[in-house]
Amino acid sequence: MVLAAMYIVFFQNEHFDVILSDSISASLPVFRWFSKAKSVFYCHFPDKLLTKREGTAKVLYRKIIDAIEEYTTGKADVICVNSHFTKGVVRQTFPSLASKELTVLYPSLNTEFFDAIEVSDDIGEEIPSLAKFIFTSLNRFERKKNVKLALDAFAQLKSLVTPSEFAQCHLVIAGGYDLKNPENSEYYTELVHHVDDLNIPSNKVTFLRSPSDERKVNLIRKSRAILYTPDREHFGIVPVESMYLGTPVIAVNSGGPCESVRNNETGYLINQTADAFAAKMKILMENEETYKVLSEEGPRWVQKVFGFEAFVRQLDEIVLTS
Repeated sequence: MVLAAMYIVFFQNEHFDVILSDSISASLPVFRWFSKAKSVFYCHFPDKLLTKREGTAKVLYRKIIDAIEEYTTGKADVICVNSHFTKGVVRQTFPSLASKELTVLYPSLNTEFFDAIEVSDDIGEEIPSLAKFIFTSLNRFERKKNVKLALDAFAQLKSLVTPSEFAQCHLVIAGGYDLKNPENSEYYTELVHHVDDLNIPSNKVTFLRSPSDERKVNLIRKSRAILYTPDREHFGIVPVESMYLGTPVIAVNSGGPCESVRNNETGYLINQTADAFAAKMKILMENEETYKVLSEEGPRWVQKVFGFEAFVRQLDEIVLTS
């Protein structure tokens, strides 16, 4: 990144008014010292908080990298963050930026991508065609995503509804799965075993590892609700995708979803407990009018706040007024 920045500054015979750097701040001092262009840095989350520190060498190495990250981030003329939650985390993580203005710029959803995917009822033979109420968890197979909560909630739902109602329910656990990542395979196995621990019939739960985009989109469309279980998620694009596709979101009341999901309007923000999730799942099963209201409001809300035009307007305003 630094070499690319030096090439732009010293060898490209073009004039730039604004240079936008996304996620990686290493190149910012080059632009600050050698370019008249305004530099805008888009911080999604401090890398300092995303890296494991195992062993003395890694700890010492990260101390240097962390210091560089904080220093270079401060060299941006404008710092944008993807949520108010991330803004607070950046303030706590980088004390030297205490006097630096941080501007919230919500990520944009590529709505054209979703519009281009043909609507289909074919979401896979593993999912019963007669399932009326499909609840879906969409997260990477990582422990920090707390996917077990979705299983716990589904088990709790069984005790809240009649046997005939539960017979129409199905839970899908889907998400990114990397064969080279040991945690993915370990956590997947834990989740499969957890189904047995909860005495949930195996034919009531489907696991999908790294589904295709087409399958994922149509699965969201067919779902009664998306169960979003991570705590203190930086932003979380899944709730935004789901709302745009007309599917209500049940999410933990912390982190980015507090800003992306409108409580009682496009979904629910609740405590991180199985009881709380199951109660809202029951409401969406039994109250068709409530489901319809949340489903219809979701796309409108996303277009207004997370659509590309909204992103462009806000970015233009930030650049022109900062």
